[in-house]
Amino acid sequence: MNVDDMILVSIDDHVIEPPDMFDDHVPARYRDQAPKSIMDENGYETWWFQGVPSVSTSLNAVVGWPKEEWGMNPSTFAEMRPGSYDIHERVRDMNRNGILASMCFPSFAGFSARFFQEADDKDLALIMLKAYNDWHIDEWAAAYPGRFVPIALGPVWNPEELAEEVRRVAAKGVRAVTMPELPHLQGLPSYHDLEYWGPFFRAASETGVVMCLHIGQGFAAINGAPDAPIDNLIILATQVSTFAAQDLLWGGAMTAYPDLKIAWSEAGIGWIPFYLDRCDRHYTNQRWLGHDFGGKLPSDIFREHSLACYVTDPTALKVRHDIGIENIAWECDYPHSDSIWPDAPEFVLAEMNEAGVPDHEINMITYQNTCRFFGWDAFKDIPKERATVGALRALSPDVDTTTRSKHEWRRLYEASRAS
Repeated sequence: MNVDDMILVSIDDHVIEPPDMFDDHVPARYRDQAPKSIMDENGYETWWFQGVPSVSTSLNAVVGWPKEEWGMNPSTFAEMRPGSYDIHERVRDMNRNGILASMCFPSFAGFSARFFQEADDKDLALIMLKAYNDWHIDEWAAAYPGRFVPIALGPVWNPEELAEEVRRVAAKGVRAVTMPELPHLQGLPSYHDLEYWGPFFRAASETGVVMCLHIGQGFAAINGAPDAPIDNLIILATQVSTFAAQDLLWGGAMTAYPDLKIAWSEAGIGWIPFYLDRCDRHYTNQRWLGHDFGGKLPSDIFREHSLACYVTDPTALKVRHDIGIENIAWECDYPHSDSIWPDAPEFVLAEMNEAGVPDHEINMITYQNTCRFFGWDAFKDIPKERATVGALRALSPDVDTTTRSKHEWRRLYEASRAS
């Protein structure tokens, strides 16, 4: 395959929400109570709501930085590459990277709306969560039709309101909702509790909205050494996905809701072959435990419900058929440190070629599986001939890909505000 002919849909990227995001989406009488991005005396910008700060301001938005400066968070918007938070610059960066479309997970609100869940006033939290969703759908994603696959937050603290919000955003064209990996770690019932989560499972199944489980929420499941470095969490984060898979597969949700769709966001794919082999061996060998998968193997059920999303996984691509070639989707992870920018097409193609992936399977992994699973028409707004890497790069040939320190980014930011 020629790199210019590739089509890339990234089913996991991130948005660093701009400070004015609530201005046009919160009812006037609540506007003063909306979350606010505030700079403290040390020059750090943090989102606050009901007197509580977000612990994940910008979630490692270090794209465009030299690697030796990478850390968990830039301190301000001024230090970030503008594509992190500016929709117009984001699209230009996508063009340079040959990315047709992107799904952008939240940052300050948390991947499972935990920022709102932990607020004291849950009625106000629900108002702000809906405003967040409306901003993401009507402003961020709608700014460039065909370039973004919208995703929503859900009020996980109230199962009936959660189901109602799924139906509301689905009516607005949303194809996904981001949910907790292991809800019991954030004070909610586990996914084994089908009574509590039943309204959500039904709503998601009936609307076709995908349940996205993004890594990083279940760190508390890793009871590691107290003196272990942060590397342990970063490397082992994808392994927490097996805990979530176990709860949903063996807890009965996948069997009880045959139309439920689950995306394992940024979870990688290397854990899946071993996990499924282990499930099948256990099921056929330990029949005394009484599990019933309706005449199917657990691996069959898992594949029927799942889309496994990865950034780079060279070894696992060699056993892609053991995973399920229709169950694999690529992602970019912009603007995090794992992201592949600005040369994702070249990187992805080289990795595919090394694994011996033929052209038709490359297309499945880079966009077709994603579009099918999320019910999203890649070419509804943009004709196929204008959706390729080559065509997109031609739209923004002047994108500056220079690596700059956070201090340089700050100087550019301040200069742009002064002009």
